[in-house]
Amino acid sequence: MRKLIVISHITLDGVLQAMGGPDEDTSGGFVHGGWVTRYSDEVVGAAIKREMNLPFELLIGRKTFDIWSPYWPHHADIWPGVNTTTKYIASNTLTTHEWQPTVFLGGDIAPKIAELKKQAKPDLHVYGSGNLIQTLLKYDLVDAMWLKIYPLTLGSGKRLFVEGTIPAAFNVTDSQISPKGVIMANYERVI
Repeated sequence: MRKLIVISHITLDGVLQAMGGPDEDTSGGFVHGGWVTRYSDEVVGAAIKREMNLPFELLIGRKTFDIWSPYWPHHADIWPGVNTTTKYIASNTLTTHEWQPTVFLGGDIAPKIAELKKQAKPDLHVYGSGNLIQTLLKYDLVDAMWLKIYPLTLGSGKRLFVEGTIPAAFNVTDSQISPKGVIMANYERVI
């Protein structure tokens, strides 16, 4: 059985929205996009590169797919694995796309993801996908979280944890602090 791992960059107040750039996700009037930029350093970069080079299959929501699908096929030099791995996309409207291999999961996705977890394949990595993460947490499908916690608050934006999160316990399996104060902590779900 493989693990489902949420890999997320969050602020101290739990915001995960539009960490990469100002126009990445402006939904809800979000104006703080690109908030990770000033905290980039070699330690955070090395951690990200390590995660990107692990065997994985991708599980993301529709909005993250819409951001990634025009970008990653043209940047294989940065992350070759994202183009060749199977990408599972939570979407009730898309059924096909040229970025392959891609599988679309519509309707009640929790049981479908539970079945995916039973497969003897690489771990499922979840990036971005704030709405999808809420579903995964609600149905207790998250096995691990690899978080990068940045030393700032934004006050608004999509958050990692919102109402409806079930009680859960996690053990810290790895942690490190970057020179610019980013806490990188890996958590495994206590069964």
